Amino acid sequence: MSRNYQGGHPDMVIDIVKPMNFTGGLEFMNLTYTVMKKKKTEEGKWVKEEADLLNRITGYAPKGCITAVMGPSGAGKSTLLDGLAGRIASGSLKGKVSLDGVEISPSMIKRTAAYIMQEDRLFPMLTVYETLMFAADFRLGSISRAEKRQRVETLIEQLGLSTARNTYIGDEGSRGVSGGERRRVSIGVDIIHGPSLLFLDEPTSGLDSTSAQSVIEKIHDIARTGSTVVLTIHQPSSRMQLLLDHLIVLARGQLMYQGSPKDVVHHLGRMGRKLPKGEDPMEFLIDVIQQYDQSDYGVDALAEFALTGMKPPQLTENEMSTSFSTIPPSPTPQPRRNDQRSDKQSGDKGGSGKRLHLQTAGRTDKDFDHSVRSPWNNSKSWSQSGIMQSLKLTPNRQQSDQKTPHPVSASPSYYTYSSDILARTPTPHSSDYTVNEDDYLTPNNNAPNAAKYNHLGPKFANSFFVETWILMRRNFINIRRTPELFMSRLVVLSVMGFMMATLFTRPDKSMQGITNRLSFFIFTVCLFFFSSNDAVPAFIQERFIFVRETSHNAYRASSYTISGLVTYLPFLLLQAAMYAGITWFALTLEGPFLYFLIVLYASLLSTNSFVVFVSSVVPNYILGYAAVIAFTALFFLFCGYFLNSHDIPPWWRWMNKVSTMTYPYEALLLNEYQRDAVFGTTLIGTNVTGIDILKSLHIYHENDQRWIKVYIMFGWAVLYRILFYIVLRFASKNQRT
Repeated sequence: MSRNYQGGHPDMVIDIVKPMNFTGGLEFMNLTYTVMKKKKTEEGKWVKEEADLLNRITGYAPKGCITAVMGPSGAGKSTLLDGLAGRIASGSLKGKVSLDGVEISPSMIKRTAAYIMQEDRLFPMLTVYETLMFAADFRLGSISRAEKRQRVETLIEQLGLSTARNTYIGDEGSRGVSGGERRRVSIGVDIIHGPSLLFLDEPTSGLDSTSAQSVIEKIHDIARTGSTVVLTIHQPSSRMQLLLDHLIVLARGQLMYQGSPKDVVHHLGRMGRKLPKGEDPMEFLIDVIQQYDQSDYGVDALAEFALTGMKPPQLTENEMSTSFSTIPPSPTPQPRRNDQRSDKQSGDKGGSGKRLHLQTAGRTDKDFDHSVRSPWNNSKSWSQSGIMQSLKLTPNRQQSDQKTPHPVSASPSYYTYSSDILARTPTPHSSDYTVNEDDYLTPNNNAPNAAKYNHLGPKFANSFFVETWILMRRNFINIRRTPELFMSRLVVLSVMGFMMATLFTRPDKSMQGITNRLSFFIFTVCLFFFSSNDAVPAFIQERFIFVRETSHNAYRASSYTISGLVTYLPFLLLQAAMYAGITWFALTLEGPFLYFLIVLYASLLSTNSFVVFVSSVVPNYILGYAAVIAFTALFFLFCGYFLNSHDIPPWWRWMNKVSTMTYPYEALLLNEYQRDAVFGTTLIGTNVTGIDILKSLHIYHENDQRWIKVYIMFGWAVLYRILFYIVLRFASKNQRT
């Protein structure tokens, strides 16, 4: 297969032979991810230009092996991992990704792969066994409960978690398993269903050397079971390097090296750099990359060498002795430092918004590695003949470059020579990697192994009702072990109810008594609204777990929404009943107690739904609290207590309708005053009935409106839950744009 290589010339075609012992796995071709960034010119103007976070990356990850993605900071390691895992938004990533010879879409990746994030997102009050058991319930819907238990027990033993089986996961506030054990639990959650692809983002981050080694050993065992494992890692120890089968090194979004870790020394030798005695080969390769990155040549020269064998120009001693600690690499891809020279050669001016091409000017035939058959050896060069030449990299093409053969490892990803694992199987036609989610396969259904991907089964392992039940069980366990969330609300409502009962007990049949009742009703409405504010941080913390679990179809967003609502219903009813029972009899209210309780319950339900919806929109709990407090003030202002709906200016009356405090406040007033009984006497001796009070507040209707207010409150609760679902379904995705 061939591709248009734009390093030396845009029309140059390179044919590369696949490794002889490649038996399947993940293949990716021409992966390109471009973003627009702002740059300040020398004249002080801000202009936009394109930056390639990934620039035509072509490579592979063999089945049954660990493929490690390495590189300096800002190299594009996590970006490549996200691209391979389908975590880049539709249309942003260009290129092709194939699994066992079958081109796959992000939707298929969700069903065949697992992605383990750098941070462990687990419920702290679940034990190791419970965490893995719930994962089995979500991902293994077709097998019996006994089989799930057996698989979980086996996995616990394989991950070395037997001693921590019944230990809580824990968090910053409560002791639990160690960091290494927590990382292994995170891995176990995502491999319980036996995924054929496993992606890990910095699995050793934040761990001590012993724990990190243990994690990599377990990942190594997982890979040997037949899974294709791709991970990013930063400065692995020498012991870890022995467990890595395949290596991909990136720099500024370009491929620097691909192959066995054992072949790094040979790759450096072909580059003209001798490994100093006692130096770690991988670290020295990263140092060399940074040296070129800080030179006038940039990393483009190394990218060209990795692809074609064109030897990079040698650096001066001054360039090689540059301290890297004083000039840290940029966290994002930057334009070449020799922008002016590149602009002159490519015809692009700084700030034009066009990407700069790789520099090949000034290269001569002697700079080329003649272990690779060069098109310049022909009688006419491609630039003279206009005919595309073909460059073939053969498995045994560098016998002349070394005195003794490089040893062959038993691992499927180790190759005889580093030349065998250069960029390979490229394609001249890049297609959009992100396709319609309903297209689980590309038209290449006749490819080898295509049949097994045509029968992946349903998108979700369980039905909607089974998912809802599993989520409800997990919610109740978390609530039982963290009772402070609902107990704090219950205690607050009980204490405030007691205070209201003693403050407004048995109000007089006077105008002051009417005022006292009105004050009690509006305070009750505000109290119930504020009592739901603690739901903001609760969901924001849980949202990360939701994103992780739903990123690979563990359950539906709809089942999560319904389970959360159903779980809260009995607790909200208990809170409303506690407050109603304390205040009703002490204040000798007139209306039916059952309706009073229903109003309080509907008020709690609508406000809780509103707060949960707000928490799904805001990025953190600080903004969540600020948003809830702001809306509370607005709802309170327009609920009809300060100004009734008739006196509110016409351009603000819509706020009275959308205020969630309006309807419980009016419902409580209707329940108390919807009768001709006398509630007070004016100074001139006129009796004031309940109907008179409602008419003065402009909420009286000939027809009984009490139940309509309740229906509206339940309607607001349903509306906010629907909005909550929409945010979860379409906006809560861990994807790059």
